[in-house]
Amino acid sequence: MHEHDQPLRDALQDHARRLPEQHDVAQQFLALLDEAGSDPFTRGRLAGHFTGSAWLVSRDGRRVLLTHHRKLQRWLQLGGHADGDHDLAAVALREAQEESGLPGLVLASSRIFDLDRHWIPARGEVPGHWHYDVRYVVAAGHEERFVVSEESLALEWRAIAGLVDDGDASMRRMARRWLAATA
Repeated sequence: MHEHDQPLRDALQDHARRLPEQHDVAQQFLALLDEAGSDPFTRGRLAGHFTGSAWLVSRDGRRVLLTHHRKLQRWLQLGGHADGDHDLAAVALREAQEESGLPGLVLASSRIFDLDRHWIPARGEVPGHWHYDVRYVVAAGHEERFVVSEESLALEWRAIAGLVDDGDASMRRMARRWLAATA
């Protein structure tokens, strides 16, 4: 672990304490942070690497902006590879800005909102690998007219309440957590 990774270590430990249901997955993220070898913040680490994502909520907090991901063919939160950046909150904010084209986005909290370790299937020359996705809440400003980037087939504001029964377990978990926190 690099000394500049201490803030992420602290945030992962805090997340595990606040959300006991995510304790085990937080331990997997901490193990990746401590693992010797290639940098887990670069996509070149093919066994698995960190990514940063944004639970991008509307100004009123009732909707989330989702992307119909071009490569994965699924509706997901915005986010992407760290590409060497060890500040995953900054990664999440940058990816939200790049993928939505929305001005005035802000990181709502430096606290981790959700953790998800998920398998990415092989594609072309890139073998299947694990994404260790650290998710943060990002808030939209006054402007909600987005621009669809080349990474997406579409973007859509979705009612968070409508996602509590979504087919994706990760999406259900985040929607339920958001609704419980804002109730």
